[in-house]
Amino acid sequence: MSFFTRAVATPLVAFALIANAAAPAPAPPRKKPAAAPAAPAVTVDTRPWLFERSDIPPDPAWHFGRLSTGLRYAVRKNGVPPGQVAVRVRIDAGSLNERDSEQGYAHLIEHLSFRGSKYVPDGETKRVWQRFGATFGSDSNAQTTPTQTVYKLDLPAATQDSLDESLKIFAGMMAEPAITERGLAAERPAVLAEQREAPGPQVRWSDAMRGLFFAHQPLADRSPIGSVKTLEAATPATIQAFHDRWYRPARTVVIISGDIDPDVAAKLVVKNFGDWRGKGPDPADTDFGKPDPAAPETATITEPALPPVVSMAVLRPWIYRDDTIIFNQKRFIDFLAVRVINRRLETRARAGGSFLQASVSLDDVSRSANVTFTNILPVGDDWHAAMKDVRAVIADAMATAPTQAEIEREYAEFDAAMRNDVGTARVEAGAKQADDMVGALDIRETVAGPQESYNILKQAHDKGMFTPEALLESTRRIFAGTATRAIVNTRTADGATPAAVAAALKEDVSGLVGSRKDQANIDFSRLPKLGKPGKVKSREAAGEPGIEKVVFRNGVRMLLYANSSETGRVYIRVRFGRGYSTLPAKVPTPAWAGDMALVPGGIGDLDQGDLDALTNGRRIGMDLDIAEDAFSFSAMTTPGDYADNLLLMADKLAFPRWDAAPVMRARAAMLAGYPGLNASPDGVLSRELERRIRDGDVRWGTPSQAEVEALTPANFRAFWEPVLAKGPIEVDVFGDVKEDEAIAAVARTFGALKKRRPDNAPVVPVAFPAHADKPVVLTHGGPDSQAAAVIAWPTGGGAAGHAEMRRLDILASVFADRLFDRLRSIAGASYSPSAQSQWPLGMTTGGRIIAMGQVQPDKVDLFFKLSREIAAELVAKPIDADELRRTVVPTLQYLSRASSGNQFWLIQASGGAYDPARLEALHTMVDDLASITPENLQATAAKYLRPDKDWTLAVLPRGKDAGSAPVTPGK
Repeated sequence: MSFFTRAVATPLVAFALIANAAAPAPAPPRKKPAAAPAAPAVTVDTRPWLFERSDIPPDPAWHFGRLSTGLRYAVRKNGVPPGQVAVRVRIDAGSLNERDSEQGYAHLIEHLSFRGSKYVPDGETKRVWQRFGATFGSDSNAQTTPTQTVYKLDLPAATQDSLDESLKIFAGMMAEPAITERGLAAERPAVLAEQREAPGPQVRWSDAMRGLFFAHQPLADRSPIGSVKTLEAATPATIQAFHDRWYRPARTVVIISGDIDPDVAAKLVVKNFGDWRGKGPDPADTDFGKPDPAAPETATITEPALPPVVSMAVLRPWIYRDDTIIFNQKRFIDFLAVRVINRRLETRARAGGSFLQASVSLDDVSRSANVTFTNILPVGDDWHAAMKDVRAVIADAMATAPTQAEIEREYAEFDAAMRNDVGTARVEAGAKQADDMVGALDIRETVAGPQESYNILKQAHDKGMFTPEALLESTRRIFAGTATRAIVNTRTADGATPAAVAAALKEDVSGLVGSRKDQANIDFSRLPKLGKPGKVKSREAAGEPGIEKVVFRNGVRMLLYANSSETGRVYIRVRFGRGYSTLPAKVPTPAWAGDMALVPGGIGDLDQGDLDALTNGRRIGMDLDIAEDAFSFSAMTTPGDYADNLLLMADKLAFPRWDAAPVMRARAAMLAGYPGLNASPDGVLSRELERRIRDGDVRWGTPSQAEVEALTPANFRAFWEPVLAKGPIEVDVFGDVKEDEAIAAVARTFGALKKRRPDNAPVVPVAFPAHADKPVVLTHGGPDSQAAAVIAWPTGGGAAGHAEMRRLDILASVFADRLFDRLRSIAGASYSPSAQSQWPLGMTTGGRIIAMGQVQPDKVDLFFKLSREIAAELVAKPIDADELRRTVVPTLQYLSRASSGNQFWLIQASGGAYDPARLEALHTMVDDLASITPENLQATAAKYLRPDKDWTLAVLPRGKDAGSAPVTPGK
């Protein structure tokens, strides 16, 4: 098995060896996993079971098998990223399979299985896979939904032996998880913490919505997290009974996609899972019910922390249908009909109407119903006007067919996306393929290769299936069903609201839309003209892995990495100006509104609708970001589109349009969500932490409500216009391009700009708050059971400190692992405590090691105590060899996988045209990590984890639980 299946000239090829040699040899585990017994003889049927009732040609890359025990597998070869093997084990049982007394059991078993099982002692599963290079939480994890439980492992630098061992562990987890008093005592508090930490207002809204839409069906009250009552009543015996009923070979599929021979993978599945047998008789499939037309049609809920929201649903029974070609072609008609409506809704929202956002979607929900959803975010509190206007758009779509031009516009988007999938199929990640297979199994469908999927779409178009009449029939059908329901959230209770919602759902809205406005055809000739193509002043190699630096005569600089390893993908980033570094630390600016209003503001005389038409059917985008030392536009595009994408970005700098509507929409959207930031500890942290941890620096964090209310089109333009016009420009083009063509494309666009005015404003340093013996205390308006705690230590910043940065990354990972073990696995006080190092590359100040966790209020002091104990231990004593290896190896493996993609190199090198230290840091990744020892890690801890430097913050409940929002049923 090759490590890199594609040729990439990079110093990171050494990772495969470094991962096994960078750290000292591991200490022996406390208990060696028991040897798996020899598998009894089983027979395997290798026919493609997934396609038994489909006429879609099976993807030949997938190899299928069905064991005589009933267990199935699907395996395939995939070298993206090189060396990795993605494993998924799917159990066809979730929360909908629980009895009333078992709510939460499917999810609880997931926790217990990862804790310990037949071949792995309690608490060792995570460590075994860490030694293989897998990071817990990202590479190894699990998920429980209403209809399935899925266990996941992305195994880096996989060998036949490590995959064999991993499948043995999985087989033990499925057949014999350690369902013991000890394990339950440890994991039950963690699950209750997960439930407690969920954002209350959103959970209550979701519960109310499910209760209305799926009334009298199991889905109405079967959240995977379960209930406190049933979780506290759970015993090993009752959990074991659920496990034995549903964890069976016939309900299990093992999926493998990765850098391994599929025949070898299949044999390993048979070897490790072949001896598993179910206990007792096979259960009948659970009846998930059907929508009840006699159930209430409407409901209201009062959640002050949420904006007014309207959600409507047209429900039909879920019916299994064979996944055939014609089934998919008819479904494309439905999707096109939905897209036409959504574009009309977005056009109205952009123009400044009664709603900020509205969208329609069509979905099969948990095999319980086929549903057409309509979700609406009103402007202000007038939900009735928004609901009326959205229903009017839908009524118009049901009354009059769309034009063929509208249909072709939406078809072009489908066509472009699927053609792109075909062009990039070779670089589709194995983990995505495995996840796609899981998704197909869950909804009882097949998976088709990108080319076959595109053929199905193209054949439907060529047969003339996408006509105005067909879409009109589809629209009428998807808005008809067994039941139509609506739920509305209001900020304040009003006894008249339930009746008003019921009336609004039946209100006659026909003819209210008025005449439709057709979007004019736009091409790139309509864009404002730039100057003559710029001339190259210098061109030089910038070091591994083959990056070039190009300087144009107008001062624009370019980093270029022409590498076709990711076929059909081009990553571009345009850095301009100085970013946060020169903004005032104490005077607020409208910088925060840029990502919502700057790009939608348009270019020249073209508004956002014109730009949508201009780029229709093409892979062209423009996302705004702000870093410490630069603003940037970025996009993932294609070899055929990147040149025009660069033109669009250059025109945005040279000829910005200042449309007022996106600014006011951004203001309204921010104000709509603002009360929710006070409804939970997490909301308060998202609003306050980034400013507080920088000693009140207003450049970062969520703007205050007063700052949001002060936003106007005039002050937005006054801030952003000079930002777009001055300061340095760096254009980064990485991916499947030809060098000379890419340089010429930049010469025609950014090289053609006038020379920029310099931005000589001084850098405003970032401060860290002073140490105090007591934490800063903030309050939230959510449940009394929720709190959060944060502890941080200042570090540094700048690319020149790359070795220090990487030592801090490892130190923070060790800290996080210990905090997880003590706060969650032992104390059960927090579901997801975390720690990380943040080292800004664009400034020499502002870095920190930060740890945080959501806990109960009476556990805040415990969080600080454990965090400080861990910090003191890391200062006092070097970590042992096994712990270092379990931390460094996953980091090296992550980098080895990520470095096979061009986006990784873009992220690492970006900014290097002006900051050579960033390019220098590319060459030392392996050395920096491989040189980490227990001793120099201890020295790093002693330098930064000082008790006289830490800063702490606690978010505590303000008072009585505000989370008892009443749900009022309608008629």
